[in-house]
Amino acid sequence: MTSRLLVTGASGFVGGHLLAAVKAGDFGSEVQPIAWPSGKDLRDELAVAAFVSESGPTDVIHLAAQSFVPRAIAQPKETYEINVIGTLNLLEALSASGFKGRFLYVSSGDVYGRVALDSLPVDHVTVPCPGNPYASSKLAAEELCLQWGRRTGRDVLIARPFNHIGPGQSADFVVSSLAHQVVAIKQGRQSPVIDVGDIEATRDFTDVRDVVAAYAAILASGRPQRRYLVGSGVERTVAQVLQHMQSLAGTAAEVRVDPARLRPSDQRRMVADATQTTLDTGWRPKIEFDQTLNDILTSVRNK
Repeated sequence: MTSRLLVTGASGFVGGHLLAAVKAGDFGSEVQPIAWPSGKDLRDELAVAAFVSESGPTDVIHLAAQSFVPRAIAQPKETYEINVIGTLNLLEALSASGFKGRFLYVSSGDVYGRVALDSLPVDHVTVPCPGNPYASSKLAAEELCLQWGRRTGRDVLIARPFNHIGPGQSADFVVSSLAHQVVAIKQGRQSPVIDVGDIEATRDFTDVRDVVAAYAAILASGRPQRRYLVGSGVERTVAQVLQHMQSLAGTAAEVRVDPARLRPSDQRRMVADATQTTLDTGWRPKIEFDQTLNDILTSVRNK
């Protein structure tokens, strides 16, 4: 029987990779993707209800969000309207349509916020402490989804991905920003100076294609009402990533701290323990970090 998988946020960075994986059969040979139209606003309750009714999904992966933290800090109301009210509109539309499938809400590892260093790596029992409007909106939406699942008897699963990187990511995000600058320097379009924020901060970087594979595994095998971490388990400083990227690209640029790129409220170190995800679903990341960085550089060169 053919499954109809609704993907919100399908036009975004992760959504594009996810749709490609669905079409390649990575979510099952009988799965047909339904891409949420890029111009359809989740804040429009009537439009959401109409699209869900017309498309008739059997399963859902809810990716759509306002996910850029500086924008969330500048415009918290808009962020909550998109991330929380938009999610509520989707859930109510699914209820009205008679939806009975599995619902995967893609949250964020950013919900953990400030974590004591002796509590790293974070895992599925670490208590969240969101430190910005984006993170708190994602945690609020998690709770909405889980409550809806308990009330309606639907299978709701939560994914908490950490920093994911890969070809096609916006230069608003740190690794893609570095790649754009490195390529511009290599091609002679920029002086050999790379502007950075706090490059001694550590993060858990995972290839977006591995992240998408995690979503497939969680949707297929995850246990309802559980929160699943998606991360590599490897802690890297941004400085290490940049050094590695420059080595691959053959550049040796000066590094300059740009105060506008600093976020004093950010957690300085972060790394995930996704053991529970592996135990329940069998997922673990497979793509080597070198391959990820090379693919990012190639993608930027080919733009």
